[in-house]
Amino acid sequence: MPAAGSPAPNKRLALFACILGTTVVLVDSTVVNVALPEISRDLGGGLAGQQWTSNAYLLTLGSLLLVGGSLGDVYGERRIFVFGVVAFGVTSLLCALAPTIEVLVAGRALQGVSGALLTPAALAVIVAVFEQGERSRAIGAWTAWSGIGAALGPLIGGQLIDAASWRWVFAINVPLVIATVVLILRALPFEPGRGKRGQLDLAGAVLCVAGLAGVTFGLIQQPLDGWGSPSVVGPIAAGSVLFIAFLLYERRAGTPMLPLDLFRRRNFAIGNIETFAMYAGLSLLFFYLIIYLQQVAGYDALEAGAATLPVTVVMLALASRFGALADRLGPRLFMGLGPLVAGTGLLLLLRLDQDVSYFAELLPAITLFALGLAMTVAPLTATVLADAEERNAGVASGVNNAIARIAGLVAIAGVGVLIAASFTRGLDERLGTQSLSPASRAAIEAAKANPLIQPQLAGAPPAEREQVSAAVTDASVSSFRLGMGVSAALVIAGGLLGAAGIRNPRRRVAASDCGGGQLAGQPADAARRQEECGPEPAHLSPSPSSRAQPSTS
Repeated sequence: MPAAGSPAPNKRLALFACILGTTVVLVDSTVVNVALPEISRDLGGGLAGQQWTSNAYLLTLGSLLLVGGSLGDVYGERRIFVFGVVAFGVTSLLCALAPTIEVLVAGRALQGVSGALLTPAALAVIVAVFEQGERSRAIGAWTAWSGIGAALGPLIGGQLIDAASWRWVFAINVPLVIATVVLILRALPFEPGRGKRGQLDLAGAVLCVAGLAGVTFGLIQQPLDGWGSPSVVGPIAAGSVLFIAFLLYERRAGTPMLPLDLFRRRNFAIGNIETFAMYAGLSLLFFYLIIYLQQVAGYDALEAGAATLPVTVVMLALASRFGALADRLGPRLFMGLGPLVAGTGLLLLLRLDQDVSYFAELLPAITLFALGLAMTVAPLTATVLADAEERNAGVASGVNNAIARIAGLVAIAGVGVLIAASFTRGLDERLGTQSLSPASRAAIEAAKANPLIQPQLAGAPPAEREQVSAAVTDASVSSFRLGMGVSAALVIAGGLLGAAGIRNPRRRVAASDCGGGQLAGQPADAARRQEECGPEPAHLSPSPSSRAQPSTS
């Protein structure tokens, strides 16, 4: 890997390659949902086939991120990034050519493995290529442009499906993969045999993967089977035990995959807790807002998807700028203030009712949230990575990515329980004591099993339809507001934690102020130079006799 001071054109190419490679992964995590109906019609498999076409990817991606980051640290982030990108292209081709639903699900699982390799490696490449004073701006650009790909993925996928076939949703990745590999090979010259630390901790890797896979599987199944199901409780319990065993093993391992000393570093630990809070709130917003706009407010799918585009626009315009400001001023201000601004935007969503005015109600809230997110994301990620040595950049990135993904799964599963309980309670309060027809009662029970969905009342008496529909709408609005309130509380709590706990890194003194520069020989600044510039070279250090003499300056 080139040194941090590599030429600017190489830096730009490397950043573009990282953006392009990560975008392919993010697009595939969203675009496949658009293709599921066509896939089911072509390959069969029913609802289970659709679920596992999506979930196989999420399962392997979430459970292997830490291992993928560690592999980058052991074998070099450039090598692992290129391997992950190429593997993603090959597995995308496998998905595009899949003759059966079983082959497609297997291909999606392998896509997740490839994504787990290249995602943390992309951030580690940025850490290796960009100096600390440039890093937040680069991460801001990486975040913003990657987010655009994720947002546009469903729109592009819909066009491909309408114009050709669902298979092109996967086949389109191949030229993007080729372009990414060409860019990274040009930007980052190969350094044979360069590994940053010892061998891969195989025992730790097995325990980590098994633990995260169990927890991830259980959280994926929860919305389908409920918290009381053995398919949810069993994997989460077993995964938790295995992950605790992984942490205990890592404490004693000679060359641990995850150096636990990283969590003793203030900014690394607090930054990852803030990551959990921010991404939990972010996931709740995008998951429940899209559902609410379509099923309660009456937006169509395109309108609901376009409603969140201001987040992408604001991130693109401002994320790298706030990253550059954080490089100059320190991250604490942005990691504290940004979530408070974003949380205020979420609180504005509590005003939404059944009739949602986009320009008067939704746009101001979404824009304010996007502004706070743009202030936060790049400084947050850069701070977490800056608190780890470069030799641990891959695993630090893997930790941060894994926490972000697990946060989304935990938040949606946990808050889903609260929303379902609120919805059921609201319906019982409005309709529980009334005498209704069997058809209306059956529709109400079906609605309780699927909160925020309008019930099917075709068989109910006309006089009851309006009454039941109004009660369902009122309960849906209240439940949605509860979800947005929890989302806002999580984001604001993350900001308060960042403001209280993050420490700005010590600013470096200019080169002219170090090692014999303008301030050399002035005792009042000697201690500062020792802290900020490091020890002076021996030939510039004052002699013992001169140290003992009082200053005359």
